[in-house]
Amino acid sequence: MPSRRFADGEVVMGRWPGSVLYYEVQVTSYDDVSHLYTVKYKDGTELALKESDIRSQSSFKQRKSQSSSSSPSRRSSSRSRSRSPGRPAKGRRRSASQSREHKDDKKKTIQETSLAVLKPSENNTRRYNGEPDSTERNDMSCISLEQKLKPDLEIERVLEQYSLRSRKEEKKKEEIYSEKKILETVKKIEKASSKTKELEFGGRIGTFTLIFLLPATVFYLLLMVKQDDPSLMNFPPPLPKLESLWEARVFGVFLLWFFLQALFYLLPIGKVVEGLPLSNGRKLQYRINGFYAFILTAAAIGTLLYFQFELHYLYDHFMQFAVSAAAFSMALSIYLYIRSLKVPEEELAPGGNSGYFVYDFFTGHELNPRIGSFDLKYFCELRPGLIGWVVINLAMLLAEMKIHHQSMPSLAMILVNSFQLLYVVDALWNEEAILTTMDITHDGFGFMLAFGDLVWVPFVYSLQAFYLVGHPTAISWPVAAAITILNCIGYYIFRSANSQKNNFRRNPADPKLAYLKFIPTATGKGLLVTGWWGFVRHPNYLGDIIMALAWSLPCGFNHILPYFYVIYFICLLVHREARDEHHCKQKYGLAWERYCQRVPYRIFPYIY
Repeated sequence: MPSRRFADGEVVMGRWPGSVLYYEVQVTSYDDVSHLYTVKYKDGTELALKESDIRSQSSFKQRKSQSSSSSPSRRSSSRSRSRSPGRPAKGRRRSASQSREHKDDKKKTIQETSLAVLKPSENNTRRYNGEPDSTERNDMSCISLEQKLKPDLEIERVLEQYSLRSRKEEKKKEEIYSEKKILETVKKIEKASSKTKELEFGGRIGTFTLIFLLPATVFYLLLMVKQDDPSLMNFPPPLPKLESLWEARVFGVFLLWFFLQALFYLLPIGKVVEGLPLSNGRKLQYRINGFYAFILTAAAIGTLLYFQFELHYLYDHFMQFAVSAAAFSMALSIYLYIRSLKVPEEELAPGGNSGYFVYDFFTGHELNPRIGSFDLKYFCELRPGLIGWVVINLAMLLAEMKIHHQSMPSLAMILVNSFQLLYVVDALWNEEAILTTMDITHDGFGFMLAFGDLVWVPFVYSLQAFYLVGHPTAISWPVAAAITILNCIGYYIFRSANSQKNNFRRNPADPKLAYLKFIPTATGKGLLVTGWWGFVRHPNYLGDIIMALAWSLPCGFNHILPYFYVIYFICLLVHREARDEHHCKQKYGLAWERYCQRVPYRIFPYIY
């Protein structure tokens, strides 16, 4: 095995992929398997380069000085007697040294032309990031590098200035202005799949703990809600017998539910869209039919109720359903990890390829596990858990009416069901937007997402409705109106912020978005600095938290247990925001730092 030539932290000259240009970079790491160096440019961009694309500074400077040996006086004299900068006077033949100087000058000028947008050097960082002299733009022409790069026009200008022969034209285009290679390099930062170095969630010990802590938290919450006095002081709650936690019939009902949603997912209804480009440039296709699946599910539930099916069966066996879902999610996670061991390196998740079994099992080793065209992660993200959440809420509503002999549900139960139904329907209606989230683009599909989608979402998010069945709370109409207004404010912020972002990503040149200002980046995307995204960096998180509070308020203030969701959600979004910050800083470099200066508050304005 060849030994590495450059050490970590060493400053060297690295070749920019797709060109013949070298820039000053710093070596950050070396992969013994792929034999690639990870280097960092001065603007923060990180790339993986071969050893043949890296040179020491001393050899580079020496080579550069040798290629420019002609004296400045001779070069100046030659140019002063020519009719144009690139052509000597008639009747005069260049010497060998002058010819060499002339070629060096032409190459240098062409390189400078090529670097007008792309050169990531200290003196050109703003241009590399696609930024103009000011930090804000609302000119749609500068949002993509394709519109800013004008290789053909630049070549025309250089040809006119230097009168290059036509037989060299194609060679120069291929060597300097390889538009396709340069654009592909900028759009998908060419970086081979390497081992995950920065471990999240407390590393191996933290993820190992979470594998047991998350199920224990769910079961603890459900046991506490069933108590007459669900106070935190009554710890631990009485534990049920182990045999009472499992029933084959309940597990069969859960499997029926899961595969029914899978059947709805496979129906050839709804449009098919492409996701974001993967590391290899390929785009996966997704069928957008979540809302149709919800309609079909509602029709199926309505049919069951028409034939006198007791839907409150879910309430009576709620703990057993949670155990069944947890067992299924564990089995699914094991299957996902085993199959991930056979997939190509490029299909592994960038955050779940650490080489540690426990960590990769928890975070997800494979990015997009599929059985044919059936995308397991995308399916579980919205279908069985999210739609199941609405069905559970409806079961709690019917259980409340039956247990308390009510002809109609309580006002608090109606508010909880209505607010959360709106949230789920909104997610399914805007299903395509999930394709740009971190869950789909960055996180692998492992225990974290499998348990979260199939257990945590339906059984923890329905905690307020479950609480109201055993602990009814009376609220007045004015209080209900105030809570409704609060939820509407949160929903308006959440939906308008997400719509603003998604519309801008889909078509930044839309005249309807001309009022928006943004900071262009080297990736071709823009960072919005007006609208909701100029108010705080994550306005959708702010709306989410406001709605979470509105969902808990109908439960009153007798116990803190119904507020577990909003407390947990704040912690979740603060942690996710930190992950977003780290990811965006690596992706956008100095453009992200300028955005943070422009928008200083992360989630809560003037607070955080």
